[in-house]
Amino acid sequence: MLYRAVRPFLFALDPEQAHWLALASLDRLHRLGLTCLAASRAPSLPVRAMGIEFPNPLGLAAGLDKSGEHIASLGALGFGFLEIGTVTPRPQPGNPKPRLFRLPEARALINRMGFNNDGLERVIGNIRGAGFRGVLGVNIGKNFDTPIERAVDDYVVCLQKAYPVASFITANISSPNTRDLRTLQQEGEIDALLATLMHERDALAGAQGRTVPLAIKVAPDLDEGAIETIADRVRAHRVDAVIATNTTTSREGVAHLAHAAEAGGLSGAPLRAKATAVIARLRRALGESVPIIGVGGIFTAADARAKLDAGANLVQIYTALLYRGPEVVSEIVRGLAGAR
Repeated sequence: MLYRAVRPFLFALDPEQAHWLALASLDRLHRLGLTCLAASRAPSLPVRAMGIEFPNPLGLAAGLDKSGEHIASLGALGFGFLEIGTVTPRPQPGNPKPRLFRLPEARALINRMGFNNDGLERVIGNIRGAGFRGVLGVNIGKNFDTPIERAVDDYVVCLQKAYPVASFITANISSPNTRDLRTLQQEGEIDALLATLMHERDALAGAQGRTVPLAIKVAPDLDEGAIETIADRVRAHRVDAVIATNTTTSREGVAHLAHAAEAGGLSGAPLRAKATAVIARLRRALGESVPIIGVGGIFTAADARAKLDAGANLVQIYTALLYRGPEVVSEIVRGLAGAR
């Protein structure tokens, strides 16, 4: 109810300004012990995946809290897990503004943020300071000025430093907003990247006595052959999970709307069917052994159930939170619990 009342004001603001104002307001409510005004408690609906026990299958997708500045307040909304980032080794401002656009008629967003974040050291400090006891994923990527042929160096640095504070780590190789990043999904590149990252992960596990699962996040714009290749390499290198999917460069169904011509990745309702189709194809290619986290266009419990039925083990939201507000979290989890 509270978000429904303030949404017209937020939507009158520049989208990025509204984003930061909404998060700052949520932080204030949390500090005052008033998160209940924004969201009701989600029921318990435990799921086990990647060797981790999740309180419920609904998570927050990476991109909303890039630098881990709002972990405590977001964690109080009832999510089964949070994923922060994308984090890069060095701080970077991201792409020039404006870089975030609403398409309200389609319940969608276009963003070309460009991995804006405070850098790995600051983010790790934010994670430690949050005191969060839930499941926390850290999404990692390369700095914009790191040559693509040296991208693996950035991922390794992030993996090493985020390892002690993360429940799982995701290598983002699918954002459309960092030049050439999606080439890392191609056969030779993904093979080399995963071989290096899994070797480093196993070395860290041996040294620290704790295995942190590694996931990769893939694009929704992959053809059947690319999905088969990724699945094959994921199995070969024993990667722990796949997140499907990132945003799309397609404008199918929204090309006539204001801002649709803006460069960047499209998220929200128009992505729903495309992301679900990729999940189904990945599940057929992967078999049952590799968990899939489904994301893209989830606004209701029925949307989440469709992802789970297609083969996902867990699901995530982002755009729905901006359009429907914090109450959507408990609503989706309650709906999934009732459907059991």
